[in-house]
Amino acid sequence: MNTAVKALSSIPAGLRDPLVAEYQNIVQNYLERRWLPSELSGGRFSEIVYTILVGYAKGTYAATPSKPSNFVEACKKLEASTGVPRSFQILVPRLLPALYEIRNNRSVGHVGGDVDPNHMDAVVVLSMCNWIMAELVRVFHGLSVMEAQEVVDTLAEARIPIIWSDGEVKRVLLPELKLREQLLLLVASSASGVTLKELISWIESKDTGYLLKTLRVLHAARLVEFNDEADTVKILPPGTKVVQQLVRNHNLFRAN
Repeated sequence: MNTAVKALSSIPAGLRDPLVAEYQNIVQNYLERRWLPSELSGGRFSEIVYTILVGYAKGTYAATPSKPSNFVEACKKLEASTGVPRSFQILVPRLLPALYEIRNNRSVGHVGGDVDPNHMDAVVVLSMCNWIMAELVRVFHGLSVMEAQEVVDTLAEARIPIIWSDGEVKRVLLPELKLREQLLLLVASSASGVTLKELISWIESKDTGYLLKTLRVLHAARLVEFNDEADTVKILPPGTKVVQQLVRNHNLFRAN
């Protein structure tokens, strides 16, 4: 079972599975620069989280997510909950209406809104959903903030069709791509980072020296963070932008 899903195992599957699916959709749509569906998922995400908070406070969960007729007022009522973590009483209930507002009144949920969906809105949605997911994991699994975020990061891996994986091994299905491109795609598809050993195995490089040299060039360009001592490689924000451009140029994500 996925580590993050396991951390939320005390939430019934009828709520947990939609929660994880919507969060992954938000991350994926953001990476693909699909601002409109990213924000719509933010609205659905807020409804699922609201249902979870209600269930936690009552001690009995609904079988499926539900949407109250007045979402803002319903979230305000959660502030009267007792015996729950303060984040479930105050912080999360106050974030959810903001997520819902972006869905309904920023040209997202309805045609003809006053402001077109854009990158700025998507950044807000992604940031709030990421924080909420980490807080749910922290509370339900008794982890520290840092540990919770690391667990949530395992859910934030980009799904790129040309990267095949069986859960342990990954392969770039376009071997004609340059080595630097393959490295960036593999590192970007693993939100929690990869090891040098994994990259060498996945690419099946016969020239380890050249692979190392390429990684160091990517590191020097601040596209990846390559830690020789820890033997880890992580994508950096500039590297994410390069991957996004690579994906668009080669149409590597799912078809529009």
